[in-house]
Amino acid sequence: MSDSASIMPEHPPVTDWINDFDHTDPAWTEDPFPIWEKLRAASPVVHTDRFLGCYMPTTYQAVKEIAYDTDHFSSRRVIVRDVRPEITAKAPPITSDPPEHKPAKQLLLPPFTPDAMKKLEPRVRAICNELIDEFIADGKCDAAARYTKHVPVRAIAHMLGIPEKDGDLFIKWIHGILELGIKDDNALMEAVKEMTGYFAGHLEQRKKQPTDDLISTLMKAKDKDGNPLADEHVLGSLRLLLIAGIDTTWSAIGSSLWHLAKTPADRERLVKEPELMPLAVEELLRAYSPVTMAREVMKETTVSGCPVKPGNMVLLSFPAANRDPAMFPDADKVVIDRKENRHAAFGLGIHRCVGSNLARMEMTVAIEEWLKRIPDFRLDPAGKVTWSEGTVRGPRQLPLLFGKAN
Repeated sequence: MSDSASIMPEHPPVTDWINDFDHTDPAWTEDPFPIWEKLRAASPVVHTDRFLGCYMPTTYQAVKEIAYDTDHFSSRRVIVRDVRPEITAKAPPITSDPPEHKPAKQLLLPPFTPDAMKKLEPRVRAICNELIDEFIADGKCDAAARYTKHVPVRAIAHMLGIPEKDGDLFIKWIHGILELGIKDDNALMEAVKEMTGYFAGHLEQRKKQPTDDLISTLMKAKDKDGNPLADEHVLGSLRLLLIAGIDTTWSAIGSSLWHLAKTPADRERLVKEPELMPLAVEELLRAYSPVTMAREVMKETTVSGCPVKPGNMVLLSFPAANRDPAMFPDADKVVIDRKENRHAAFGLGIHRCVGSNLARMEMTVAIEEWLKRIPDFRLDPAGKVTWSEGTVRGPRQLPLLFGKAN
C-alpha cells in the first residue's frame, strides 16, 4: 500500500452542521442529540463533502427507505471513512448484497436463537458476578473499563470456544477498526491482519481436533450448493461476530448504566419493579442506540424526495431515526415503560442484526445482576464520562460511586 493511502486528512471543526456534518467531530461525539434535531429540522437527507461525499438520512422514514433499498444502496462498505480503498477483507453477511446475502445470513442464525441464548444465559450471569466481585468492595469503579466491555467480550469468547482471557486482544482490534481506522488506514489493516491470523490458527487446530463451539459450527456449515464454506468465508464471519457482537453491546450496557446513574427515579423503579426490565431494555436500546452503519450509493435515486447520487457514501444513523418525534412520542425522553416501541436499534431490512437475541439477553442480565448487587449508584463528580467516536457510540470511561449520596 502506498504511503499516500495511509495519510488521512485532518478534519477542521464543523461550523455548519447542515451542509458540512462530520460524525467524528468532538461535539457530535460528546452529545449528538441536538445536532440530529437540527439536521432533521433542515431536511430528511443532508450531505457533506467530507469523507469523499456522504449523505445522512435524519428521519426514521428516510433511514427505513435506504435500509430496504438494496437496488440503489450497497452494503459492501459498512463504515464511512476518509478513504475508499479496494475491498479485500469481507465480513459476510454484513458486507454482502443480494443474492449472496441471504445464504450467508442463514448460516449464522441457528447459534443465536432464543433457545441457544437460554443455554448461554447462566454463563453470562456468572461472568457479570465474577466482574462485580472484583470491584464492589471499592465502593466505586470505572464501569466501562471494569464491567460493561468485559461482559460481551467474555460471552462471545465462550460461544466461540476461545480463551476468555484473550478478550483484551479483541478490545484492541475493535478499537483499531472502529475508531482509529476511520482516520488511520494502517491501524485498520494491522487490526484486521492480527485478527485474521488469530482465527486462522484456531481453524487449523479444529481441523485436527473438532470442537463443540461456534467456530466448529461454521466450519461444518455448507453453502447453498452443499459445499463446505471456504476458510476465507469462515474467517470473515468470525471477524464480523467479534466486531459486531462486542462493541455494540458493551456500548448499550454502558449507556444504560450511565442513564440509570443519573436518573435515580428510573433506577429505583427497576429495582422495585423488575418485571419492567423487558420494556426498559427496549427503551434504552431506542434512546441510546449504539450503531450507525454505512451504505454506498450505487445508482441515482431519491430518498424522501431528496436526490442522492452515486459516488457518495450514506451514514445510516439508526440512533437518529430512533429520536424522530414523527415516529416516537416524546422521542427525546426515556420512558422506561414505553409500550409501543418499534425502534431500529438492531437495524432495518435484510441486514437486521443476527445477534439481537444475544444483545438483548446480555443487556438484560448485565443490568439485572448490577442492580441486584449495586442498587444505588451515581456518576462520580471527580471523574469524566467519555464517549467513543465514529460508528458505534457508548461510554468509554464511566466513573461511578456506589451507595446513596450523603
